[in-house]
Amino acid sequence: MFGGLFGKRGSGGGGRGGALAGFALPASAGVLSCRVLDPVHEPLRQAEFALTDTAGRKVLGGETDPYGTLLATVPAGEYRIAVTSDGYTPHHATAVVDQGVHADLGDVLLQVAPQPPLPEPGDWEIDPAHSQIGFTARHIGLARIHGRFNSFAGAVRIAERMEHSAMHVVIDAASIDTGVQMRDDHLRSSDFLDVGVHPTIEFFSERFTHRGGTRWSVTGALSLHGVSRTVALDTQYLGLGTGLEGDTRGACRATTELHREDFTLTWQTLLARGIAAVGSSIAIDLDIQIVRKGAGPGGA
Repeated sequence: MFGGLFGKRGSGGGGRGGALAGFALPASAGVLSCRVLDPVHEPLRQAEFALTDTAGRKVLGGETDPYGTLLATVPAGEYRIAVTSDGYTPHHATAVVDQGVHADLGDVLLQVAPQPPLPEPGDWEIDPAHSQIGFTARHIGLARIHGRFNSFAGAVRIAERMEHSAMHVVIDAASIDTGVQMRDDHLRSSDFLDVGVHPTIEFFSERFTHRGGTRWSVTGALSLHGVSRTVALDTQYLGLGTGLEGDTRGACRATTELHREDFTLTWQTLLARGIAAVGSSIAIDLDIQIVRKGAGPGGA
C-alpha cells in the first residue's frame, strides 16, 4: 500500500530544491511520484500505471523505470492512479497534485496475486467456434490491414507439469480473410501463401516456459510457405471457465511477430516514393479456448 499516503507533499519544493532542483515546472502543473515494490521490497521495473482524472479520462500512462519509480509532471488536480504488474494484485488510489508542488506518494507495495488453476492433465482441443487467429500488416506505410484465418484445428496435450505439455495447430491457408475478395485472392496466390502448393500452416510446440504470473512463452516450429522457423508466442493464461453446457474450458491470449522474408514471402511492390505496398512485419494475435477432447463445442 502507499506508505505515508500524501504525507510527503512539498518534497522537492516544486523544483526549487532536492531531487528536482533546477527543474522548471509549468505554472499550472505539479509533480507526482511513487516507487513500486514487490512483496520483499524489491523495485518492480516495467510495472504499468495509468492516471485518470475525476471524469475518468486517461491523462497519462506508462511503465516504471528500472528502479521501480514513477515520476510525472501533470496539471494540478485530483487523480486516480492504477498500478499493475503481471502476477500481482492491482493497486488503486487517489492522488491530489497542487501547483508547483511535488506530491510524493511514497512506496506502492504490490502483493502476489492468486494464480488461476491450470487445465487438468490430458488431451484437449481448440474450440474454433470460440477462438480466433488474427493478424495485422502495414499497408503502404500508412493504414493497417486486419485479417484472420477462418478455418483451423488444434490439439493440446496437458502434462502433469505444464512445462512438459505439447500442442499442434493446423491452419487452412486458403481460409485467409481480410474482408476484400481481390486482396484475399492475391494473398492466396503464388505471390504470397501459394495455397495450391502449401495448403496448410502448422505450429508444433513442446516447450512451455512460465515467465511469471499468468505469463507463459510457448516456443515451437512454425511451418509456413514451405519454410519452418522457431517462433515464440507471448502468452497470457486467462484461467478456466464453464460453458453453457457445463463443459470445462481454458482460455489464453497470445501474440508474436513474423517477418515475411523469414518464410520466403518476398513479393514486393514499391510505390513511386519507395514505400513498400505491404510491410515486412506481421503481428499475430490469438484468442484461444480449449475443451476436453471429445467434449464437443459449447454454446455461445
